[in-house]
Amino acid sequence: MFICGGASVLNTNLSSSHPRRPNMRSIVVSPVFFSLATARLFTVYNACPFTIWPAVWTNSSYGTAVPLVEGGWEAPTNTSKQFAVPDNWAAGRIWGRRGCDFSNPERQGPDTCVTGGCTGGLNCTSDGAAPTTLAEWTLSPTDDRHDYYDVSLLDGFDLPIRITSSAECPAAECAADLVASCPQPLRIPTDQNQPAQGCTTSCFANLDGNPGNSTNCCTGQFASQGSCPWSNIAFFDYFRESCPGAYAWTFDGNNQNVLKTCSGANRADYTVTFCPPA
Repeated sequence: MFICGGASVLNTNLSSSHPRRPNMRSIVVSPVFFSLATARLFTVYNACPFTIWPAVWTNSSYGTAVPLVEGGWEAPTNTSKQFAVPDNWAAGRIWGRRGCDFSNPERQGPDTCVTGGCTGGLNCTSDGAAPTTLAEWTLSPTDDRHDYYDVSLLDGFDLPIRITSSAECPAAECAADLVASCPQPLRIPTDQNQPAQGCTTSCFANLDGNPGNSTNCCTGQFASQGSCPWSNIAFFDYFRESCPGAYAWTFDGNNQNVLKTCSGANRADYTVTFCPPA
């Protein structure tokens, strides 16, 4: 189930109402140009009763198109942020960070946050450190293909997430709070005197002591689907039963319950809600 790596959308070759898009002809986003006539509108809403720090990152190994937004920002409770995203965005991620402190200019790496911290401090220039709940996309720029999106627990869990679309395509979500009842070996921080803010995976917790050759990570001699059944992964049931619609096993790519699609012809806009209502 859990592997030290990304989920389905990151390996794919190629869904709430939204305000109208800005009335602009085009805009520059380094390193590419894209037209707002074909861009999608993304809304990130914090419904949590506390401040979080959302982040956005694009895996440049799969494409150079990037959203028109900074790599991270502070989001007090009940606030939202909207931004344009090119319709050929590939291997994109949005996640929320908890327990962040960016006050030290010499400490701007992953350890600036209890969960989801990244290189760059507030403005992420890398993906987030586990544990963190991920919302992932690869969009289609053409009508004959599909947007692919999912909520992934491959890097663990820190915040409930729901993805919805203007096209009313299937929602992707992990709306349950997995932190509250997180198994003790997976709890983050591990210090019992501090409040729990995340629930990592058996892989990232290094429960078997060998992440390079591990049934918990599906690595080494366990790197194939046949040699890494989910039944052999510690605490798999906790994540899958809590959020059956989330990507939780590295071989979930063919699981239509977790990998959602939306026709490219819909030109769907998307909303990411942290701590959505049940």
